[in-house]
Amino acid sequence: MAANRTGVTSPRTPLKSILTEKAKGIPNDSAGTVKAQTIEELHSLQRKRSAPNTPLQGTAGAFANLSEDERQRQQLQSISASLASLTRGTGPKVIRGDPGGGKYEAVSHVAHHHHIEAPVISVSDSSLKFTHVLYNLSPGELYEQALKYEKGSFLTSTGALATLSGAKTGRSPRDKRVVIDDTTQDELWWGKGSPNIEMDEHTFMVNRERAVDYLNSLDKVFVNDQFLNWDPKNRIKVRIVSCRAYHSLFMHNMCIRPTSEELENFGTPDFTIYNAGQFPCNRYTHYMTSSTSIDINLNRKEMVILGTQYAGEMKKGLFGLMHYLMPKRHILSLHSGCNMGKDGDVALFFGLSGTGKTTLSTDHNRFLIGDDEHCWSDDCVSNIEGGCYAKCIDLSKEKEPDIWNAIKFGTVLENVVFDEHTREVDYTDKSVTENTRAAYPIEFIPNAKIPCFCPHPKNVILLACDAFGVLPPVSKLSLAQTMYHFISGYTALVAGTVDGIKEPTATFSACFGAAFLMLHPTTYAAMLAEKMHEHGATGWLVNTGWCGGSYGSGNRIKLPYTRKIINAIHSGSLLKATYEKTEVFGLKIPSEIEGVPQEILRPENAWADKEAYKNTLLKLAGLFKNNFETFTEYKIGEDKLTEEILAAGPIF
Repeated sequence: MAANRTGVTSPRTPLKSILTEKAKGIPNDSAGTVKAQTIEELHSLQRKRSAPNTPLQGTAGAFANLSEDERQRQQLQSISASLASLTRGTGPKVIRGDPGGGKYEAVSHVAHHHHIEAPVISVSDSSLKFTHVLYNLSPGELYEQALKYEKGSFLTSTGALATLSGAKTGRSPRDKRVVIDDTTQDELWWGKGSPNIEMDEHTFMVNRERAVDYLNSLDKVFVNDQFLNWDPKNRIKVRIVSCRAYHSLFMHNMCIRPTSEELENFGTPDFTIYNAGQFPCNRYTHYMTSSTSIDINLNRKEMVILGTQYAGEMKKGLFGLMHYLMPKRHILSLHSGCNMGKDGDVALFFGLSGTGKTTLSTDHNRFLIGDDEHCWSDDCVSNIEGGCYAKCIDLSKEKEPDIWNAIKFGTVLENVVFDEHTREVDYTDKSVTENTRAAYPIEFIPNAKIPCFCPHPKNVILLACDAFGVLPPVSKLSLAQTMYHFISGYTALVAGTVDGIKEPTATFSACFGAAFLMLHPTTYAAMLAEKMHEHGATGWLVNTGWCGGSYGSGNRIKLPYTRKIINAIHSGSLLKATYEKTEVFGLKIPSEIEGVPQEILRPENAWADKEAYKNTLLKLAGLFKNNFETFTEYKIGEDKLTEEILAAGPIF
């Protein structure tokens, strides 16, 4: 009974019965009911297992013509051997798959996971456990691992994975060690100016044991089997064993990603990295100067990382390896950018940080071969890497649209700061470090040429940001001058002095990448001279720095002017220009370039104070001369070439 507005109760009207689809003769769900009895079973249906791939025809890989079970068994056996402690002689028991958050119940059905039970010499805790191997996970799987287990991992507004590299936000060159033995003692560049600091075999094995023991103590490790060098004739197989999803995703992006068929037949790697960066080295170990150590053993084809989680150590460690291996095959390894025009004309770009190498090699009108590491063989120029590692500080869509658009799902963002609510990244924020970075596959660049190799270059462009303001915006170089400036590797940085006045500071880095060289710089210079001569390449020195005065009084050369210069080099029009020679450095400069003000082409014309110009020019020439004295004792190619290179420097 219910009361109406007058307060008089009236009988309740019964509700009308609801006619369901079943009553109408229509089933509840036209697709039928879900084929699962439990929520766990439903979740198992959500993820489909990839079908085994058929190896490529004619492929004679290590695992060819094997059953899927046998292939996985041998694959795990290979990984177990990589993780073997040499003092115990055996690898750990490895099992494929996620341990389920560290719960050991997951290994109760070990037969399903094709585990390897290695014979144990001495019983220890580590010998009683399984090490779960997360093998060549996809970016989606690695995102899940990072977001779930790694503090400091977040999804940004564009879909990139933001991570932290810990206390180290850059490379630690003073903690890098290379094993010296009977072979490397004579082959490698040691001593003054060299980045290679020696260690003995025993100390390397101590650190290797420490890294391997740490990795084996974990519930799970990430294993990446990938390639270096897009040239199929000279491809290198690398294995990276790490303990962070961040590191695994970084290397997934930076190395060349194998196809399913290539992975099935990967076999034994040519080089292995043990990244135990979360665990420090022992400071009391001989040759150690801190809790960080990055150790390379070329004879054992291994690299060990302790005490730093900065992912760039892996990238540059492999670059150093290529600087050693490739010259043995008469292939020149280069720290350079590379792009190709639509007509097949190729240019190499060399330059230190801040010279514009990445900006100028990324051109919407040309195909990108790579932005950082290349090989020049008898057949082609090839990118060593499968990705790009771009600086993010002050990144904007207007300045670098390609890099901006590449920061999406799959990209690793290192040490950036973002809004805690919107997850939008503030690329101007240096709270963590100024060295913020993005690592992404090269396919994320729209005009990247895949596969990343191309014909021999027509132009070799050496970039210098001259903050002294005395080098011309562009100079055409002789072969000897190209070698001189290649070995010098000059740019100038702006540093603050104690009284607050800023002045330029010259920086020299041999071959525009001394930190990564294994052999003496003259070895690479001689190879570059030989290849440029053989293929008729022209050398150019391009100043992207100041004109009309040094930093503080002059002006930075405008980027549109530099692009006009680079375009004139690409088109070949600059070869037809009229040239005149400068004083001291003896550089050939064009009398005019379309779209570039004539007064800036000759530096002294842009300086109001001619005396100050001459003094600054002589100062820079002296710095060049002092730097080059390190290399005068070495033979570079033929004796005549050595004399020509020495004569190609500044003349007072």
